[in-house]
Amino acid sequence: MASYCSIAPGHPVHGPYHDTEYGFPLHDDAGLFERMILEINQAGLSWETILKKREGFRRAYDGFDPHVVARYGEADRARLLADAGIIRNRLKVDAAIHNAGRVVALIAEHGSFSAWLDAQGTLTKDAWVKVMKREFKFMGGEIVGEFLMSIGRLPGAHVAGCPIGEMLGEAS
Repeated sequence: MASYCSIAPGHPVHGPYHDTEYGFPLHDDAGLFERMILEINQAGLSWETILKKREGFRRAYDGFDPHVVARYGEADRARLLADAGIIRNRLKVDAAIHNAGRVVALIAEHGSFSAWLDAQGTLTKDAWVKVMKREFKFMGGEIVGEFLMSIGRLPGAHVAGCPIGEMLGEAS
């Protein structure tokens, strides 16, 4: 199986994400919530599909502002389930709304979502999965792993020899 680092360079969709975002440390609450929502929605689909729908997700989920999404009600849920610009899956939509509420609670308690992630310390992937499953919905092992690799909190985003991974000091 080809690595993301071998297929992404030069690809019109994967290339920019690989070269400027994947594995880069991310601390912004909206950015972290966005990545969580995108990773949840990728389950069972290709990452290219998600990246192509990214602007639709951004529009549908109010710029990924967790404070706004946490207040979504039934009308918003119905709007999302009817929006062809995103993945219309009830479990994923419900998880996004629920998880926004959890993110807002963690921000209130820790000052930011990033600070809550920092407060967990250095964990293995298995330990992260337990923590994330306790706090959030629709966060299985693959989703947690990709989410944390994508935001630079778990190693493995880039393979040895990948110039982006080397720049990040992470190529593993």
